[in-house]
Amino acid sequence: MKKVKDKQILVGADFAGFPLKEAVVKHLKAKGWTVTDMGVRSLEETDTDLMFHRIGLRVGSLISEGEFERALLFCGTGMGIHIAASKCPRVHAGVVESVPAALRAITGNGVNVLAMGAFYVAPQMGCDIADAYLNAELGSGYEWWRNFYEFHKLAIDELNAFDYAEYKKNGFKIRHLGDYEIKLETKPEKN
Repeated sequence: MKKVKDKQILVGADFAGFPLKEAVVKHLKAKGWTVTDMGVRSLEETDTDLMFHRIGLRVGSLISEGEFERALLFCGTGMGIHIAASKCPRVHAGVVESVPAALRAITGNGVNVLAMGAFYVAPQMGCDIADAYLNAELGSGYEWWRNFYEFHKLAIDELNAFDYAEYKKNGFKIRHLGDYEIKLETKPEKN
């Protein structure tokens, strides 16, 4: 598996996300990242195989098959390409438009496919989002919240084990793999 710790990242963009993807890829390569690109590589490409949902499925399948640990996706809004990637098993995709959202996506939700929309995210913000996402991992933030990591890891494990047929047969109740009490808490003041 190509991992983030080894500075390996998978990317994909359609024609609308191409300019943002190019800015982020240039930024990452300057920082020593090896980037594998599964989408549009020039604005002149008109192949319908490069439509947002087809790129999302292609990238999602490489995550699902364990070839890459994480990916960055880009389209106009980030929505369509992330929906497509999410169709693949074990893909936890999210759309973000800010650094705090990117941090929460990885530290709290273990997102392994992060999507951005070029209509809403400026190139420098896209670079900052990518840096935040790639320099964090599940549980590496928000630790002040009791059971935060355990609660979110349980959710990811249950989602990975989810079988819709079993869920329906069980009266639309999920099989619990465990439980952790959690409640909204106020972040303690630093002294």
